[in-house]
Amino acid sequence: MSVSTFPSERAAGDSYQLCTRDRQLILATQAGLPLTTDPWATLGEQLGIPADEVLARFQRMQDAGVLRRVAAVPDHYKLGYRFNGMTVWDVDDEAVSTMGQRVSELPFVSHCYRRPRHLPWWSYNLFAMVHGTSQQEVEDKARQIRDLLGETCSSHTILYSSAILKKTGLRLKKQGDAPCSE
Repeated sequence: MSVSTFPSERAAGDSYQLCTRDRQLILATQAGLPLTTDPWATLGEQLGIPADEVLARFQRMQDAGVLRRVAAVPDHYKLGYRFNGMTVWDVDDEAVSTMGQRVSELPFVSHCYRRPRHLPWWSYNLFAMVHGTSQQEVEDKARQIRDLLGETCSSHTILYSSAILKKTGLRLKKQGDAPCSE
């Protein structure tokens, strides 16, 4: 599973101008990469550009922060992971960045975020998503997080998913052309 955590190092307000080819690549991959032995070559053939240029453009967009990552996104329900628990933690403010990084590195944590408290109703400032094939498995993983946080954590709970919501990334629409500088 992938791990995403704490804010990007990219400065707020930075912008990247998509050129026509970049936009074509994003449009061609919004529903996923081609299921071929060489998806970069397949994309290149579709768009009339070499595979190495396809890779270079994706790398440039990733380096600029336009793309976070290129990764497989498994359907965890089809893999048997039917219990999804968002574990929420009340961690000392002085320790939350360090401990959040450590929690995000656990192999079973798929998402880890720091969020502001909303006192007096919500004291939790660290969120870590855990999946399991049973509720017991999720609770066992939460116990491992609790052990890791130690005395930096004063309370926690697990919020279980009650419905499957469709989630997708940003979807671009075809727009006018913008010339590419390279």
